[in-house]
Amino acid sequence: MELSTPTAVVSVKPVVLPAPGRGDDLRVRVSAPVTGRDLPIILFSHGYGSSLDGYGPLTDFWAAHGFVVVQPTHLDSRTVGLAPDDPRTPRLWRHRVEDLLLVLDRLDVLAAAVPGLVDRLDPGRIAAAGHSFGGQTVGNLLGLRVLDPVTGAGEDLSDPRITAGVLLATAGAGGAGLTAFAAENFPFLNPDFTTMTTPALVVAGDRDDSPLTVRGPEWMADPYHLSPGPKSLLTLYGAEHSLGGIAGYEVRETTDEHPARVALIQRVTWAYLRSALYPGDDSWARAAAGPGRVESGLGRIESR
Repeated sequence: MELSTPTAVVSVKPVVLPAPGRGDDLRVRVSAPVTGRDLPIILFSHGYGSSLDGYGPLTDFWAAHGFVVVQPTHLDSRTVGLAPDDPRTPRLWRHRVEDLLLVLDRLDVLAAAVPGLVDRLDPGRIAAAGHSFGGQTVGNLLGLRVLDPVTGAGEDLSDPRITAGVLLATAGAGGAGLTAFAAENFPFLNPDFTTMTTPALVVAGDRDDSPLTVRGPEWMADPYHLSPGPKSLLTLYGAEHSLGGIAGYEVRETTDEHPARVALIQRVTWAYLRSALYPGDDSWARAAAGPGRVESGLGRIESR
């Protein structure tokens, strides 16, 4: 695949969006290339405990290659410091989805906070990406439903403004696949993927052995195997939950630091999103068919 030439990036943080009923206003980071018009948009949802300051290896790359990247800080962030007994805690998964919907509703405010960005966005081309807990958050906008563990009911929180997604190291199905600890402490880990119809790329590590499941690393591929509609799966050989270091530069939670793996994720996700948002763009077709998918034995791509 041929990447666009990287450009300088401007980033503004925090842009504060009033969020009545949330308990705390929503703090957002917006990053954009300094040149270009009709720029597509990526909403990024961080993993549990992170913030708008995380995931530079991905968000910096996407912004330098033509995307406007919007990163809200969810209530579970360590920077918020929510107490375990806070009444909002049981609904953290839902607050996360509402954060992304608020961002979508206030893109005009976010653009106005970045010098020179007003009138340079293309609001008709929006994708969403998320890592770990953030992947489930994004999945809700793609059609995933979180099922109530008692009633089995799940609300449709999908949004047609999101036309493609990237789910990175995202939890699989609930039920018998969960450990006893996960079933007791994380009732929202009960997703129904059968309604997640929006096109998406799922990225999973074959050594991502989560303490939340008894099924091993294959659990992280559930969003690909159990959802309808056009889906692709990038399986990364030897990758653990941080997928080689996407959560940040030299962050301590990276247990499998691998710069080449991160570089592959950068290129493959960029190609997928370009083609998903621009019908006729062949970046993804070339990435999926070419040697890059197994470069140095790093992984494989499959699609359906």
